[in-house]
This record gives sequence, C-alpha cells and structure tokens, in this order.
Amino acid sequence: YALKHPDRAAFIMASTGATVSYAAFEMRSNRLAHLLRAQGLKRLDHYAIFMENNDRYLESCAAGERCGLYYTCVNSFLTADELAYILQNSESKLLICSYAKLDIALEAIKQCPRINMVLVCGEKAQAPSDQALAKVVSIEHLGSVAGRDQDSVRVHDFVEACHAYPATPVADESLGTPMLYSSGTTGRPKGILRPLPENPPSKPLPLFEFLTKLWRYREDMMYLSPAPLYHSAPQAAVSLTIRIGGTVVIMEKFDPMDYLSLIERYKISHSQLVPTMFSRMLKLSDQERATYDLSSLEVAIHAAAPCPPQVKEAMINWWGPIIHEYYGATEGLGFTACDTAQWLSHKGSVGKVLFGDLHILDEAMQACPKGEPGTVWFKTGSPFEYVNDPEKTREATSPDGTMTTVGDVGYVDDDGYLYLTDRATFMIISGGVNIYPQECENLLITHPNVADAAVFGVPNADLGEEVKAVVELMPGVAADQATVDDLMAFCKAHLSIQKCPRSIDFEESLPRLPTGKLYKRILRDRYWGHKTSRIV
Repeated sequence: YALKHPDRAAFIMASTGATVSYAAFEMRSNRLAHLLRAQGLKRLDHYAIFMENNDRYLESCAAGERCGLYYTCVNSFLTADELAYILQNSESKLLICSYAKLDIALEAIKQCPRINMVLVCGEKAQAPSDQALAKVVSIEHLGSVAGRDQDSVRVHDFVEACHAYPATPVADESLGTPMLYSSGTTGRPKGILRPLPENPPSKPLPLFEFLTKLWRYREDMMYLSPAPLYHSAPQAAVSLTIRIGGTVVIMEKFDPMDYLSLIERYKISHSQLVPTMFSRMLKLSDQERATYDLSSLEVAIHAAAPCPPQVKEAMINWWGPIIHEYYGATEGLGFTACDTAQWLSHKGSVGKVLFGDLHILDEAMQACPKGEPGTVWFKTGSPFEYVNDPEKTREATSPDGTMTTVGDVGYVDDDGYLYLTDRATFMIISGGVNIYPQECENLLITHPNVADAAVFGVPNADLGEEVKAVVELMPGVAADQATVDDLMAFCKAHLSIQKCPRSIDFEESLPRLPTGKLYKRILRDRYWGHKTSRIV
C-alpha cells in the first residue's frame, strides 16, 4: 500500500492527531529492519518492545515482520525484575523502549547478558527523572550500563539510530511474527512460540488470514484501537488493519468520551474493546452518550474477558446488531465466535467453534455429556510450544499429545455453542488483563507476619473481577488496618500494580487438603455466592 496509496494514513495518534502515511511507515519499518540485521539478528532471532502506546510502536513490530524475527511486546506495567525474566526467557538480543520506561529498562538489562542494544523512543523530556536522562547522555552510543561485567550494551535514540540506514527493504525479507507471553499458574509468564514458515512478509500465517475474513476487514476501513498494544488482541487487530490497507487510530489510553468523539471525528468503521470499556461507556449520562454520531460503526468486537449479559444487552440496545464476540487464548489453540443474532439466541455463550477441534473432558480425560461442564481442550488449530519451558508445554498437553488447554472450564449446548463457567487455574481477568495469582501468593508467604495466603478473583462490577487476598497471620499479629496497609505496601514494592490485591481479608486458618494443596475454591466461593458461573 506504500506504492498503491502512499499518502493514505497508516495510523493516527489520537491525542495529537499526528499522522504517519503508508509511504512514511514503509520507510520507517525498512530502516529499523536494516538496523536489526546490522546488529546481527537473523531469521528466528528475538527482540523485545517495552513501552506505552506511541508513534513508534507499530514500526517496531513491522520491522520484525519483514525480517523473519520473533518480537515480544511486553506489558508496559511490569517491574524491572519481571521485564528481565521475559528478556532472558525469550533470548531477546535487542530492546526497544520509551524514555518514560527507560529507568525500568536499564535496571532490567543488568540481568540480561544477551541484550546488546537498547533503542529509546520519544522525547528525552519524557524521561521519568533527571537521573535517567543523565544516564542516556552519558552512555548513549558507546557507554555501558552500571552493574554489568562487560561494556557491551549501547543505548541509542531510536530515530537517530534508524536514520543511518536505508529506507528500502532488506535483501532477505521473510515473514516474522510476535512471540507474546501468557502468564502461568506458577506466576512466571509463558512465551508462546509458533512455528514460522519461510514465507514472504506478504503471506501471513493462516490464523491471521482467518481473522481478517471473520472481522470483515476491508482496504479502506478505519480502525479505532483503545487498548495497550502489548496485548495480543489489539496487537493482532492493528497489524491486520495495516496489512489490508486500512487506517488505525491509536488511543494512548482509554477514556469513554474521548473514544466516542474519535468515532465521530474519524468515521470509525471497526473497533475492538474489552467489557470494562463497555461498562464505563454505559455509565455515561444519556446526554453524554448522545453527544457524538456513531453511525459509521460497522463492527465492534469484544473479547479478552467474558462480558456480563446485562452489559452486552445494553450495548446492543445502544449500538445495534454490530457487536461480535470471540473466545480464544493467546496460544491460538482454538477459536469460537458469535455475532449479535447468535448471541441473543444463546445468551452467555462465547460462540461456536470456527478454528480448532473442541472437546469438553472430565478429570479422567473422558468426554462430558452435552450441558455438563468440564475442562476445555482443543485439538490444536495452530501448533505452539512454551519457549524454553518443556514442563509447562507438557502440562498444557494431553497425555497422547493431541490436545492442549489453558485450563478454562465450560460446557457445550445442544446447538454446539460454548459457555464458560470457571477457570481451573484460578486465572483472574480484571479489565481484560490476565492475572495468575500464584506469584502474589508466593510473595505474601515470604512476609514475616504471614503464615499462609490465598489469592483469587472476586466480582467487580466495573472490571469484571478484582484481585483479592485472604491471609492467615502468624500468631500474635493483629488482623487490623495497619497490617492490611503493610501487606499492600509489601506487594506494591515487588509486583506490578495489576497483580497486587485490591483488598485483603484475614482467616484463622486456610483450607488445605491432606496433600498440602490449598483448597482455594472454598474460599473463593464465599465471595461469589450462589452464582452458577464463576466468570463475570
């Protein structure tokens, strides 16, 4: 499209209106691709991206797509230790970050001997501290990062570094793909590695061709992206829009009124949201909701977290029959979907299987009858493995090696529609963000005042779920607000804010099985009452 429509906007930044044409996007991506090659990154190598939504994010991904590389978009809220784990586990050789995230990045790469270059995007004035800015000035181009044994990490301004390279394609272009991370029950994230055929960049993986048709993408579409680009769903949606020649409007952060105003301003035709965004827009007054013309919207997709039926019905009443839902893990093992009409006739469903072969199995790996809940397994529609973690790959795979699961529990009705009822792994989905509680539990148990701890999701009207901790204290420790405040501060000092409990309760003793396994379901069920589903 850089040749066919060079002046068409590839993307627009919502807060500033800054626009990058397809011709400019092509040149930007090519320059970074040459830089990656010059740094020794060859086909199937890895690099990482750690920053908030900005005007260099998409080209940071596109360059990898042109070089046959795996690129990992990292949650921008992670701590330095959490970032370091992903950089090490993914074997990334280069990191792209923003000045706003530079302090964290510099701390992380002290633990990452494979990283040999850091590219920093944005204005230097956006650096979080004068100290961070001073570090950039002192080590830019040739300097080292304190705490490393070797003078091998170079920190460059992204634009300055890329400007030295040609704007034409690299000679050995081949298809690259994201390698994203999905948290695990042990608290450590899992890198999802898919086989990468030696295709040209113009030939995407079959899964993405399937999504383009399902979501009714077209060349002149206008896509509004309200979510962080490190998430798999918006990352895929934005990439597909660029591939088909549409224009992406990127919000730096979601605001209900801003979102509605952007639909009118840019005549948005497509968008993808999470249920929390629906809830926040529905809380606007009737006058606020009627302020902007939304008639250009053709397809509004939601996923990442189950949507409360009353919220979805309210959105259908407001926006009409344009709302589509899908269910699919980042692993890509299977995919279900339904449009508005299908959902209205099967309320609460996440749709019919369109990709992969679905099986609902009991603990003995036997098929459950229709309507009876069991673990959701798929004969994998898209092969994958967890990078550098054969044990986690084995845990997610059936004994005969034919099926995989992420631990969700659900049932299929007589019409073949899937309904989710629980999460076998106690995964929490809060505002569309996947949170596994084990990491927080493992941290709390190290506190000198804590004898035992359980962390799980409880209902939250706005976020769907929120993180709750239930703690058994050591003898003599007061179960009061001062202790709550101390434990909250302890969590915030060691975990990203998304993983920290929003509230802490105390119990005299936590229920454990004779094997020592924490019987967390007993605790969690108290907060869910008599609901037939443990998913909001």
